Amino acid sequence: MKTIIDCELGKTYLVKKLHTTGALRQRLISFGILKGISIKYLNHTNFQGTYEIQVGKMNIALRKEEALKIEVEEYDK
Repeated sequence: MKTIIDCELGKTYLVKKLHTTGALRQRLISFGILKGISIKYLNHTNFQGTYEIQVGKMNIALRKEEALKIEVEEYDK
């Protein structure tokens, strides 16, 4: 399983599955992070405590625990 923390900076990925339930799942969905949506991995903090992704035109910062719940696959245009 490949998650956001395994991604390369600047590359685009497709969300394959969300491995969470409850409030966190609803939060991710409210940001537009759904199965089949493309996301771009933008940046991470020095100690990789937070991860910045782009969903559509919106940039989102996720904690490591949240990023680990988002399974992705490489996006082939």
